Amino acid sequence: MASDDIAKSGGSSEHSASKPETLQADVYAVSDSDEDGQAFEKNPFLDPDVASHWAAVYEKSNYECRHVFDPAATWTEEEERKLVRKLDWRVCLWACVMFFGLQVDRGNLVQAVSDNFLKDLHLNTNDYNFGNTIFLLSFLLAELPSQLVSKKLGPDRWIPMQITIWSVVAMSQCAIKGKSGFYATRSILGLLEGGFIPDIVLWLSYFYTSRELPTRLSFFWTTLSLTTILTSLLAFALLHMRGVAGWAGWRWLFLIEGLITCTVGLASFFMMPASAVQTKTWFRPNGWFNDRELTIVVNRVLRDDPSKGDMHNRQAITPRRLWNAARDYDLWPLYAIGLVAYIPQSPEGTYISLTLKGLGFSTFNTNLLTIPYSVFHIMTLLLLTQLSERTNERTLVSMIQPLWTLPCVIALRFWPGALKDAWGTYALTTVLLSYPYCHAILVGWTSKNSNNVGTRSVSAALYNMAVQLGNICANFIYRTDDAPLYRRGNTQLIAINILTIVLFLFTKVYYITRNKMRDRKWNAMTPEEQRDYKLNTKLTGSRRLDFRFAH
Repeated sequence: MASDDIAKSGGSSEHSASKPETLQADVYAVSDSDEDGQAFEKNPFLDPDVASHWAAVYEKSNYECRHVFDPAATWTEEEERKLVRKLDWRVCLWACVMFFGLQVDRGNLVQAVSDNFLKDLHLNTNDYNFGNTIFLLSFLLAELPSQLVSKKLGPDRWIPMQITIWSVVAMSQCAIKGKSGFYATRSILGLLEGGFIPDIVLWLSYFYTSRELPTRLSFFWTTLSLTTILTSLLAFALLHMRGVAGWAGWRWLFLIEGLITCTVGLASFFMMPASAVQTKTWFRPNGWFNDRELTIVVNRVLRDDPSKGDMHNRQAITPRRLWNAARDYDLWPLYAIGLVAYIPQSPEGTYISLTLKGLGFSTFNTNLLTIPYSVFHIMTLLLLTQLSERTNERTLVSMIQPLWTLPCVIALRFWPGALKDAWGTYALTTVLLSYPYCHAILVGWTSKNSNNVGTRSVSAALYNMAVQLGNICANFIYRTDDAPLYRRGNTQLIAINILTIVLFLFTKVYYITRNKMRDRKWNAMTPEEQRDYKLNTKLTGSRRLDFRFAH
């Protein structure tokens, strides 16, 4: 059975403490029935040999939660639901707040451009493109180093440091005088912000199962759209400060929004525990969980993916682990999707403020007009991720994104009223940018198919590097010599959109084929050979013969 079919650990109904035999029979008994086979999938540690093997692995790695590991622990679904709600408030919510801090400083350049930013600094659209490229290239180069630092120091230490330092650079943008300052701050911000997203994903994976992670990541990326709405309203006010102290409105925008991010960074030092067993500290003397809750939060994650305990949270990734993770070719189809899937939407998102101003909308109306597509983007993102979770389907559900944007890009390419009908162009652009974002599904999918903490750390960075490389490519789609209709650029976007659909279909076929090949090899083994393989194989992560790829 594919490992992504592993269900929650709790029983389907509550059992009283006075009937332990019934509990064992209903949930954890082992026999030849299909129902009991499902029990093994819910708790792989029911097999004493498997439990003993992983206990030794956790001890050898000094896994920080190893003293809470309990193969025989039981709990009800209601207990687990309450605990997940607590995790959402404690962990997921603050992850969203930190992502808000990232997006405030990463996205406010678009709002600054809606003011006189380019004119004040004597920049043209090619300079603007080059500045974005510098940022994205720096962001890309920092992805893997940042993830390695995070794995060594712990995301609970590294992420607050990142946010606080880049907020200082973000504030310093208020003093930019020309092109060189623009390029320099873009580069430094990219280097400091790069790796933040995979660092957060690593931290979230300590608390959530593989089935839960994509939904929490959808909340995470919902924050992106919410931030766009909030900062658009904030920009409407801040850009009206033009002339205060002799400053342009965009200078106040960078300064005040940088201060907001700095506050988030400093608070994060106190809001991020290193793990579920490390929530007690001098400023949080009671911690987050009682003993019962701690048992559930640790063991449900380990039963979903035992490999999450094969490294402790302050253990560095060795060069050998790094190389083995990078050459795991079974994850390359996901990296390929990440490279191209977000290019068709990127130019319109980058140029939205310039497009609206070119259509005759004022600076302040331009910022307000970006709000509707952000609202729709939230709705489609959440619906897409929920659909994926409920159907346990990743590929075909994610493919809805390019199927949504393809007709919009075709319309942009061939519609003759692009320059004449301001509201029509705005409506078309709004529909395109309201697309259902599959990024949360892809990130969770990459994490699931890594099947190893070390590989998961590297694969998250490599996937995000592929996404940033795609964003760099997207900056060269719309060029000055192709303005204002960008016929050539939109033709290229149509081709890339079609390529994305093809890659999704290829990935589906690839993982189905790989799973069938492994099924044939595994079923050809005797039960004794299978048991020996589980206990003694030196292969790790997705290379294990008993692992099945999610798709």
